[in-house]
Amino acid sequence: MMNFKRTLAASLLAGAVSFTAGGTAHAENFFKMLFQGSDNFRPQASGPGAAVPYKYQRQRVRYETNEKPGTIVIHSDEKFLYLVEGNGKAMRYGVGVGREGFGWKGNVTVGRKAEWPGWTPPPQMIARERAKGRILPAYMEGGPKNPLGARAMYLYRGGQDTIFRIHGTSEPWTIGHNVSSGCIRLVNADVSDLYSRVPIGTKVVVR
Repeated sequence: MMNFKRTLAASLLAGAVSFTAGGTAHAENFFKMLFQGSDNFRPQASGPGAAVPYKYQRQRVRYETNEKPGTIVIHSDEKFLYLVEGNGKAMRYGVGVGREGFGWKGNVTVGRKAEWPGWTPPPQMIARERAKGRILPAYMEGGPKNPLGARAMYLYRGGQDTIFRIHGTSEPWTIGHNVSSGCIRLVNADVSDLYSRVPIGTKVVVR
């Protein structure tokens, strides 16, 4: 046991020295290796490549509401999505929401679900981005580079697609910000978790 402790201490010290000398990238790799799969690893950095800040990480919280269990309630200003569980509890997820001019509120339902969905940009977005000098594809196959991420839940009202989605993203630094064209985004791990919990027909309240 004593030899094990000495070996572990030596390894930690060596890792600390290596990432101090090698910079942030070495530090991130070292801690990812050490704590991979551990709930105790909650880095707080921001910017590309960073993890979601702790307050926006998925967690069960107290939540009082008149909505029935199974309802999704999105608080756009707070950047939180709640999946109501009942008995004053909910599963809370951090989200990115519509940027200025693209926010919205109302009641919708999950009308369709897809794993690793393809993406068809709406005509308005294509025209808007073309005016900025950016050409969007007419269609993009699903996959890690797709803007809809690992899962998508398509939001309908009155049986019609609203063109808004709850979807995944591989850009964790955007969670907690106004970043989208009206869609609600979660990191891929969280959207996959939410996807597994909600059926088609789920009520979604956006506040």
